[in-house]
Amino acid sequence: MKAYVVGGAVRDGLLGQPVHDRDWVVVGASPEELLAAGYRAVGRDFPVFLHPQTGEQYALARTERKSAAGYHGFQIHAAPDVTLEQDLARRDLTINAMALDPDTGVVIDPFHGHDDLRAKVLRHVSPAFAEDPVRLLRLARFSARWPDFSVAADTQALMRQLVEADEVDALVPERVWQEVSRGLMERMPSRMFDVLHGCGALARLAPELDALFSDGAAPGSDRPPRSWTAIDASARAAESLEVRFACLCHELGDPAGATGHTARAEALCARWRVDNECRELALLVLREQVALQQAAHAGPAECLALLERCDGWRRPDRFDAVLRAGALVAPPAPPGASSGDASAARLRGALKAARQVSVDSLRAQGRLGDADGPALGLALRAARVQAIADAFAGA
Repeated sequence: MKAYVVGGAVRDGLLGQPVHDRDWVVVGASPEELLAAGYRAVGRDFPVFLHPQTGEQYALARTERKSAAGYHGFQIHAAPDVTLEQDLARRDLTINAMALDPDTGVVIDPFHGHDDLRAKVLRHVSPAFAEDPVRLLRLARFSARWPDFSVAADTQALMRQLVEADEVDALVPERVWQEVSRGLMERMPSRMFDVLHGCGALARLAPELDALFSDGAAPGSDRPPRSWTAIDASARAAESLEVRFACLCHELGDPAGATGHTARAEALCARWRVDNECRELALLVLREQVALQQAAHAGPAECLALLERCDGWRRPDRFDAVLRAGALVAPPAPPGASSGDASAARLRGALKAARQVSVDSLRAQGRLGDADGPALGLALRAARVQAIADAFAGA
């Protein structure tokens, strides 16, 4: 029995990047042997075990054979006679198909992944790449992590083949969102969508986003969506997933230019079964982005109305995320004009001033008299408008 470090830990080590987690492959062992040694079985589809001391994952060397459509359509064979090279051969990319012998420090690299790392190329290990649509998503995600890596021409051909064979249609929404959300958190998220668009997969997985390449462009031509600039800016700002997804969706309003239309964004969220936090923020920014952009010149009453629509009192953290996303998606300001950052700063000041006004504070000041019911609400609102006006005057 022999265990090797495999996959991302080997790749990242060769790149000089931090290695946080290590996966292991065990050659020449049976499940019974690992269980007898104190390992705990956790895999449902194939034999995976947790080390009794470190908790790291150890998988038995295995092979895979396509037996049906989709990414679950594989027969898995794990046995002591499966070699390390056979296990590495089933992996997606050459840069992920390397192993490290922990005893000698030697890297086992039968598919020249280290050469591809040096050349900055993403290349498939074998034609079996075209059998699993998840591999296409993973490659697109790696493209977002390393935007200076190119995709090998023969790998691009296999990606198109995978799409044309309708394999991407077998992806369940939860798996698509899992990979997309991870890709959004990478260094240059736009690269992921460019790769998916280039092989035809984006039209299947997110036709709402794919249409952005031609919205407003000359017939038969593509233009990079403006959203790509916003999501890359959000990555440089180390923003949250919710803000990055809102930036991705900000062009999904009415294609004719009407404001407040969210049908295409809602369709995308339903298609991927996006989590509620991401969905709510994206739709709110989409509905309010014009008001957010104009807030630098809005009056106190208009700013208060926007705060109310965004539920700024009860959810100040979400409102701050709205402001950050709004600033990122704002078009570049012409010389002498206010930027999205100026609008965000004005609205933060408005919220701070308005939150200092409450029914209790007004009663303590004797400013409510016998006001009750609707009159109380009107008095409270008037006081908040005045507080915002005073804050603006003193800014």
